[in-house]
Amino acid sequence: MSEDSLRHRLEYWALRLTRAQWAVLPERLTIGLGGLTGLIGGSVLRIRRYEVDEHLALAFPGRTHRWRRDVARRSYRHLGREAALFLRMGGWSRKQILDRVRFVGFDCVREAADQERGVILLTGHLGNWEMAGAGVAALGFELDAVGKGMANRRVEADLFAMREHLGIRVIEMSDAPREVLRSIGRGRIAALLGDQDAHQHGVFVPFFGRPAATARGPALFALRTGAPIFVGFAVRDPGREQRYTFVARRLEYDVSGDLDRDVVALLAAYHRALEEAIRDAPEQYLWQHRRWKTRPSEEQPASR
Repeated sequence: MSEDSLRHRLEYWALRLTRAQWAVLPERLTIGLGGLTGLIGGSVLRIRRYEVDEHLALAFPGRTHRWRRDVARRSYRHLGREAALFLRMGGWSRKQILDRVRFVGFDCVREAADQERGVILLTGHLGNWEMAGAGVAALGFELDAVGKGMANRRVEADLFAMREHLGIRVIEMSDAPREVLRSIGRGRIAALLGDQDAHQHGVFVPFFGRPAATARGPALFALRTGAPIFVGFAVRDPGREQRYTFVARRLEYDVSGDLDRDVVALLAAYHRALEEAIRDAPEQYLWQHRRWKTRPSEEQPASR
């Protein structure tokens, strides 16, 4: 057995053990432990803490260092809490999901879905995106969500199975160009996360005033199929309980007929909506992701 295979087996059984333990503990204790784990990761182990501090400084240059430090600390706590909740969600019923989420704007989503020509739901790493998908499925929508594959295939299969139990059909990212079009063609909802660094394969759109490499996929799917596109985020409500408000709205953008220009316009409109939502709950965004890692060619150092 290779060292890599052994490591993957250990990671897999650690996940299973943690989920089994946290499933039987009282929820508040589980969430508290998750939050504490997040705080330790950010403040003691300082996992990606440099990146988080840098990203907050880029996004909120006018805020004080103290404010940004507090948001960073709370973002780690939030991430730990939501991860703990996700590990408990696998066996939940439709009613248990619906009891957690208040939906706003979904009458328009249902009207679009009832036309049976497919709907695109564009979300991001804000609030609890796992609860967002589970909530949409619990409402009775036929939902396909694009998920990024993992190096540890055992863990990937386990997490994908959890999502499928919650009513979410998972499309692996490598299959997305084909499978999302099929999903839309079958009149289903295709859910995508649009705020990950797309490396040099993406287009650059402003995000908090700084160009961010963004995948073209969501825009191409909408423009080529004519499917309506909505943007929405399931943001955790204030208080001790794990309750969420999921607001969705039709994404408005200008169409010129020039595909490249329209792709940028749509993605820029999405990022404006995302920015607006982040400003209302900055501690609930995944600042740990290196969103601005890829830089435009004009910012690259000149070669000698």
